[in-house]
Amino acid sequence: QVQLVESGGGLVQAGGSLRLSCADSGRTFSWYAMGWFRQAPGKERELVAAISWNGDSTHYTDSVKGRFTISRDNAKNTVYLQMNSLKPEDTAVYYCAAASTPVVVTTFAPYNYWGQGTQVTVSS
Repeated sequence: QVQLVESGGGLVQAGGSLRLSCADSGRTFSWYAMGWFRQAPGKERELVAAISWNGDSTHYTDSVKGRFTISRDNAKNTVYLQMNSLKPEDTAVYYCAAASTPVVVTTFAPYNYWGQGTQVTVSS
């Protein structure tokens, strides 16, 4: 069973950085592709970044390319999202999710395990 818990959110000024972490308490973390999503008030949830089971393949939405980096440490059952040069439009609740496939997943439907979310607020 996959149980995801996010941490690392908070309030930061524009131009600052945050690193989000998502830990899985299960024993099958390395079997899953992982993704980070975000949802701002009044907007649909969107995929921010995704990573394959071994970290060899990644995907980013255009608005975060060059600023965000997704990575994972399978020995620690953890996936990370390093966010640099943050902008007020990055403000959202960020969720990590797991998909029951080893390859990178860029669509919403295959993600079947979700964390509870962590708030990221970027002030101008």
